Amino acid sequence: MYNAFFGFSESPFNLSPDPAFFYRSEQHEEALANLVYGVQARKGFIVLTGEVGTGKTTMLECLRDYMEAQFIEFAFLFNSRINAEQFFEMIAYDLDLPCSRTSKTEVLFALNQLLVEQAQDGRTVVLIVDEAHNLEWEVLEEIRLLGNLENRNGKLIQIILAGQPELDRKLDAPNLRQLKQRIVLRCNLQPFTLRDAVEYIESRLEHAGMPNQSVFPEELMAEIHLRTQGIPRVINAVCDNLLLSAFAAETKTCTVEMLDEVCEDMRLEWPGSRRRARMREEAEALQRTPFQA
Repeated sequence: MYNAFFGFSESPFNLSPDPAFFYRSEQHEEALANLVYGVQARKGFIVLTGEVGTGKTTMLECLRDYMEAQFIEFAFLFNSRINAEQFFEMIAYDLDLPCSRTSKTEVLFALNQLLVEQAQDGRTVVLIVDEAHNLEWEVLEEIRLLGNLENRNGKLIQIILAGQPELDRKLDAPNLRQLKQRIVLRCNLQPFTLRDAVEYIESRLEHAGMPNQSVFPEELMAEIHLRTQGIPRVINAVCDNLLLSAFAAETKTCTVEMLDEVCEDMRLEWPGSRRRARMREEAEALQRTPFQA
């Protein structure tokens, strides 16, 4: 709606995980490098964790682009609320295994055949499970057993589990200690620092066609970082709404007043927000109280 008004070639703050807008902060660059290394070196189990909205799925999309460019076979399971039977069925569909996809035995035989063939060609196969914190214990055990497939050159299948911090706590459970011992690489995404948040906003605007942005003043970006607590997904939602507010007001500069309205509409809370709301309510109440001499 506002793209033409601001001169954007595309929406800069789309909530979809688009690798084209991937901001390479130091921690994201390191995490992606670890994922690629884990796949290349056949390390077996890799865990990627982070709070909701910190960019895990975007990271996995970047990894997917890399694997497609390298012609690496992979299965990407985005729905983790599945049982063991559905787990094997989804693997069979994603890898297009020539077998009865409702038979665990046949899926395992076909998968093993694929892994052996790829290994003979010096290649590997990757299994990515997003939202892995939702996996049932039984499915996690099946994943652990898949990790036993290996030859003298390394693991035949590389398994990447991505999820919220609950995944780390789940893997610490005594009944999963065998799986925990097999995890050789761990990556954790933290919310943006103020510097990263500012560079993130400016990089997305630049990618959308505004290299020298003046829509968000520096003090406003600092306030956005505070109120979103550095979560990329929330930053996107707030900035998108701010651009819409500016478009409606026919101005090309966003303000703190617009941010107040957006945060109220989004029901955002941040450190100090409740105290600020109480102070505002008290000030409004005083204004409504008639002056008495």
